[in-house]
Amino acid sequence: MQSLFLQQSHDFPFEKIAAIDLGSNSFHMVVAQVTHGQLRITGEFGEKVQLAAGLVNGYLDDDSQQRGLDCLAQFAQVIEGMPQGSVRVVGTNALRVAKNRYDFIGKAMDIMSHPVEIIAGREEARLIYVGVSRTMDHGDAKRLVVDIGGGSTEFIIGQQLEPILTESLHMGCVSFKQRFFDDGVINKSNFQKAVTAARLELLSIQDDYIDETWDIAIGSSGTIKAAYNIVRENNWGKKGITLKNLKQIQKVLFSAGHADNIVVPGLKPERRPTFAAGIAILTAVFECFDIKQMDFSTGALREGVLYDVMGRYAETDIRERTVNYLLNQYHIDTEQAKLVTHTALSALAQVKDDWNLNSISSEDLLRWAGLLHEVGAGISHSRYHKHGAYIISESDMPGFSQQEQQALANLILRHRRKFTQSLEFRFTKSDQQDLDRLSILLRLANLLHHDRKEGDMPIFTLKANDKSLHAEFLPGWLEGRPLTLANLQREAEALALGGYLLTFS
Repeated sequence: MQSLFLQQSHDFPFEKIAAIDLGSNSFHMVVAQVTHGQLRITGEFGEKVQLAAGLVNGYLDDDSQQRGLDCLAQFAQVIEGMPQGSVRVVGTNALRVAKNRYDFIGKAMDIMSHPVEIIAGREEARLIYVGVSRTMDHGDAKRLVVDIGGGSTEFIIGQQLEPILTESLHMGCVSFKQRFFDDGVINKSNFQKAVTAARLELLSIQDDYIDETWDIAIGSSGTIKAAYNIVRENNWGKKGITLKNLKQIQKVLFSAGHADNIVVPGLKPERRPTFAAGIAILTAVFECFDIKQMDFSTGALREGVLYDVMGRYAETDIRERTVNYLLNQYHIDTEQAKLVTHTALSALAQVKDDWNLNSISSEDLLRWAGLLHEVGAGISHSRYHKHGAYIISESDMPGFSQQEQQALANLILRHRRKFTQSLEFRFTKSDQQDLDRLSILLRLANLLHHDRKEGDMPIFTLKANDKSLHAEFLPGWLEGRPLTLANLQREAEALALGGYLLTFS
């Protein structure tokens, strides 16, 4: 049987790719040409949307949503006609916490026709490190990377292309601006309160990061870019940003007294409202980690997303490594996993046109679900599907968006017992239909290998319509397997409760 653990390498199918970062403070898009495996940036676009500023009691208000949609309408003009898979859109902290995020996502997809993925904080940190490590070469030196966003700040220690520690803390220049500088006034008192609050947040990771150690500190994104530009344009130093430079910037802020009055070479006017908050966080980072000097990287999240898109079509897809790690971590019976996965993919190949499951993501999800369907078996056999769904939904899974992770958990939950059971995660109507159909295929594969006999590969033909599936086996095959026949009869009853008709002969 062909190995199912790593996808085979594919020629990269796109000449042009794009990454869109729906940040809490700004929306950014970068477009790149792909030539002989190399990226060449051909366009960069950005706008200060301040999505997080529109969070009221956990909900995005109409004005902030409209600012975001207006920005995406401009982006859509550039990526119009680009095929599915060539554009990756990721949402960060503001969309992670917004209770009405799917209302916004639905409107965004009407504009762009590309899926919007919400990524977890540590996945955001990993992608930031990919962007930094691919655009700056520091040899074998260990790097501390800090990225201050609008709603969160990411911290990564890594070496070469590999992250070692990743963390995301719930503090950013927009959220701190609202907490400490909401009226625009800047003085030593409210600035120090912001620094203290940031230091308290940092306590949860400070010891682990200091114990890991690093050789070089690198900053990325808006606040740190602005500080870096101010230092350079005012000739305050030639070695990046130092704590002395931050003190010089603080003097400028205190002298201004208000965000509207900040005038200093290197700072763009649109950065003024959130700049004091960002500098307070950066000051706390320098003090807690005793940073002497910090360099700036032009590469960050969106560049990391671009390289991640390329990796998904090669043997460097980080998601494959994550699945392999879970296979080993939870001591999954790999022979049984491969049997179920092989049969599930064979079933998919027969019905993908009838059920419109032709996308690469459908095949990937079904393959990963097949490999991991028994991930919870080590906890309890009677409810292992529920334990497995919990493990997948709550684990850190590098490379996976929240939607992918929850879709995978959904398939693992539903591969046995009640077809209608579900997780508390809202999918679009189209995605839910795809998951229903993939779940049926996984349930069928699991059922056909219930006896766990490695050499007994079922041969069958499937025909599918909208809400029906017919399985035809070799003459006499079912009659010689009364357990499988009984299981198929029970499965038909289970699927009928979900509105699907299963027949077999």
